[in-house]
Amino acid sequence: MGAKIAAIEYYLPQTVLSNEELYGEFPDWPPDKIEQKLGIRKRHIAGNAETSLDLARHAARKLIDIHGTEGIDYLLLCTQSPDYWLPTSACLLQDQLNLSPETAALDFNLGCSGFVYGLSLAKGLINSNQARKVLLITAETYSKFIHPKDKANRTIFGDGAAATLIESSPDEHIFNFSLGTDGSGWKNLIVPNGGMRNRYDPDAAEATDGGGSVRTENHLFMNGPEIFNFTIRTIPRLVENVLLKNNLSQPDIDYFVLHQANKYMLDYLRQKLKIPVEKFYLDMAESGNTVSATVPVALKNCFDHRTVKEGNLVMLCGFGVGYSWGATIIKI
Repeated sequence: MGAKIAAIEYYLPQTVLSNEELYGEFPDWPPDKIEQKLGIRKRHIAGNAETSLDLARHAARKLIDIHGTEGIDYLLLCTQSPDYWLPTSACLLQDQLNLSPETAALDFNLGCSGFVYGLSLAKGLINSNQARKVLLITAETYSKFIHPKDKANRTIFGDGAAATLIESSPDEHIFNFSLGTDGSGWKNLIVPNGGMRNRYDPDAAEATDGGGSVRTENHLFMNGPEIFNFTIRTIPRLVENVLLKNNLSQPDIDYFVLHQANKYMLDYLRQKLKIPVEKFYLDMAESGNTVSATVPVALKNCFDHRTVKEGNLVMLCGFGVGYSWGATIIKI
């Protein structure tokens, strides 16, 4: 029994934060400078009362309105900003979507590699006959972790959710995976407080970094140079490994969809990997870095604009917080 991606829909919050608005708060960040470096013009931000579960529900309902719920027997929800420590957000979502009580549901906590890992789980469930239709949701609200005066991270991250339907197929459309982890880099992308190790501190002191961004231990910290070094060290090897695992070479791949981290990083990777511009997806102008949702959002846009067509081989790569990374190849 094979598996294939049957449909994707996504949802972005209505509130928009533009480069011009950021420029009003940070006069040393002109709008054209942000777009030139990061490739982002605006990002969508969840409202104060809007959570990752809300975004997940909106994305899932868009998909369900078209494809229905019949046969969905497994729900996977990837998020690092759950509504509650318990119960599991996927259980709440099962009820809100009126899925059958015979639907299995679980959360998994992973960042920018989350979609690829979710695909690997879905493929495994289908290949082993534990499921026939898996609804994979990736939903994130990183904006809620970012200090209002953190100009670096506020320019990069946006909120959003994507719903992907993976179903059984006579032929395999989701190929072999290459996955990896290096937990030694855990401190370089982290929200230090708020969990069980270090509880939220209402009196946490503000600190300013060398670039002028402000944060506390309750907020997101990203060591940009170290994340960049990790990426350029790891992703070329990841691309090579997933090609080897599928007995393919780079020219066999019709299109590459990598995690949409930022334009500077992706331009560097594309050149290092010697991927032609016309075979490489780069477009986060309207949404920013939506963490685990970037790859399915990009893939949906590729479907809608017919950038990829039936029979094409597309490489998907996710990488980031953890450190965690993963790649696979799908056949459209």
